[in-house]
Amino acid sequence: MDLVLIEALKVDTVIGVYDWERTLTQTLVLDLELATDIRPAAAGDDLAQTLNYAAISERIAEFGAQYSFELVETFAERLAEALRQEFGIPWLRLTLRKPGAVPAAGAVGVRIERGEQGAGH
Repeated sequence: MDLVLIEALKVDTVIGVYDWERTLTQTLVLDLELATDIRPAAAGDDLAQTLNYAAISERIAEFGAQYSFELVETFAERLAEALRQEFGIPWLRLTLRKPGAVPAAGAVGVRIERGEQGAGH
């Protein structure tokens, strides 16, 4: 299994359970590991044969602008579902951090894995 990485991607969205949080945009920070087989892309030097991290990053930004959730758990779960369906990703690990949510912590968040490693290979 090969992995396409997207690290420290900043996404602006409305997220939070408190009323004041619902009135402003906050920045989430995401790390993604996306399973794929890079050999076909490498053999032909062909972007169409791999996961396009620029297109995926753009889709994540659109997702953040389009949806508003109370919980980071919901954001992570729905985003993982959307990415797997739209880009045909058999397995992913997504780490989502919400900086500043707890004053004494640099960030809080969740890490999820969805799909099966090695699926489709």
